[in-house]
Amino acid sequence: MTPKRSNSSCLTPVLLVFLLSLCLVLTGVFGLIEVLPRMAAGEFGSADRSLDAFSRGFYAARLLLQRDALLQPRDSNGAARPFRIQNGDTVNLIALHLEDAGLIRDAAAFRLYLIYSGADTNLQSGDFSLSPAANALQIAGTLQDANAKEISFRILAGWRLEDVAAGLAVSGLAVKPDVFLLEATNPSVESLPSGLAKLKNLEGYLLPGVYRFKRTAKAAEIVRAAAQQFDEQVNADLRQAFQRQGLDLSQAVILASMVQRESILVEEQPMLASVFFNRLRKGMKLDSDPTVQYAVGYNAAQKTWWTNPLSSKDLRIDSPYNTYTHIGLPPGPIASPSLTALRAVAYPAQSPYFYFRAKCDSSGLHNFSTTYDEHLSKGCP
Repeated sequence: MTPKRSNSSCLTPVLLVFLLSLCLVLTGVFGLIEVLPRMAAGEFGSADRSLDAFSRGFYAARLLLQRDALLQPRDSNGAARPFRIQNGDTVNLIALHLEDAGLIRDAAAFRLYLIYSGADTNLQSGDFSLSPAANALQIAGTLQDANAKEISFRILAGWRLEDVAAGLAVSGLAVKPDVFLLEATNPSVESLPSGLAKLKNLEGYLLPGVYRFKRTAKAAEIVRAAAQQFDEQVNADLRQAFQRQGLDLSQAVILASMVQRESILVEEQPMLASVFFNRLRKGMKLDSDPTVQYAVGYNAAQKTWWTNPLSSKDLRIDSPYNTYTHIGLPPGPIASPSLTALRAVAYPAQSPYFYFRAKCDSSGLHNFSTTYDEHLSKGCP
């Protein structure tokens, strides 16, 4: 009589498949917990240190889904109006009042940002002058100090000078945006640190970061503070590294500004830089969308200086900044690169790649390819 077979041998492969699947799922979850906060930090600043890793990932994911509600003003042409926070007002109540007053787009998104950034514990009672032309992050910054003699002003990586001017318009600083733009594009002697004394335009040379100014600060003070920081941080070692890559300071800043606008995640910047170097060495066009966006300028319909998506007509625009029609670097920087983007140009990855395109999973990562056919094969369905 043939003995019956045990079922345990049949269950083992099933169990192994289940465990493997579970491991893959957990790997993906923990991967997102690492990636999402880095993506959110680029858009909304660093998370509050009191949040644990899971909470940072959770809030980062929700903020990225609410990006437009937080970064787009409620009314870019709106005038400033009074707003009062009473003693004892809760964060929820403040957010709802702001939405009812037509100052922010979404109260729930605003509350999420306050918790993520830690600003929920720093809101001050008092009378404020707020403008719907400011985005939610800028309004949150204003509400943290009703009577400060100094104001914190943040220049974001990837901002062009017009973005900085728009930020100044709603910062509480007295300097007028058009006066700032005039100073930044035609700097006076007092605006320029010694290492940048020959510059005629400071596009790309205002180092991203947070700066403190008196409310009455002049345009020259603001320009000099950010340019001085650039001059100090881009030190002799970094400039020598640019030279080893065959670039002078101007060329390095131009390339770093492109790397900055192309990247979402900091860790990819050296690889993106390597692609541009490979193309330059082979005499290929750089084909960089951000350079075309810079050439196109302000998009009134989208209310942004960075048109997205670009049309086929945009890609044919007659401009020396159009790297789809001109070989080599554009004539100047297109934005303010971060220190990490500048270092990526100084110390690029070594790679065989000539092409990159965004992955189809919204991770912010790119696929890199050595050939154009391979590049085309990685397009999103």
